[in-house]
Amino acid sequence: MAEKKNILTYDGLKRYEAELQYLKDVKRKDVAQKLKEAREQGDLSENAEYDAAKDEQRDTELRIEKLENLLNNVEVIVEDDIDLEKVSIGCKVLVHDEEFDEDIEFHIVGSIEANSLENKISNESAVGMALLGKKVGDTATIKTSMGQLDYKVLAISRPQ
Repeated sequence: MAEKKNILTYDGLKRYEAELQYLKDVKRKDVAQKLKEAREQGDLSENAEYDAAKDEQRDTELRIEKLENLLNNVEVIVEDDIDLEKVSIGCKVLVHDEEFDEDIEFHIVGSIEANSLENKISNESAVGMALLGKKVGDTATIKTSMGQLDYKVLAISRPQ
């Protein structure tokens, strides 16, 4: 069975690559220095700085491993190739919320990049799935535990 691809926008790819590079080139050295300094303090059995540095080292190495796994199985969405005739991963979509009579802009991204504070919604979320494939003028109906949402697609564009 093929492993599910991690879908990233080009910006997301660059951000994760930069984080990985920082962790390998800067953070590892910083943590190694903290460990060295803590070891020089003597007895490691009751050395809080040493324990903290070891925890930081573990967390850093786990994050590096997670990022490497993510980047080794990635599918990058090339935003210049996005079909603006319908909502797809990588595009921005302006919708009108029928119930609250307001416009909302979503950026449809893979689940890894989803961030509700930035209106980046996953293609796997209820709203994302309902919007995928819709064209300008179409209405997406999303059933939630709070009731039904109706979003009319007003515009589809590429992210700036």
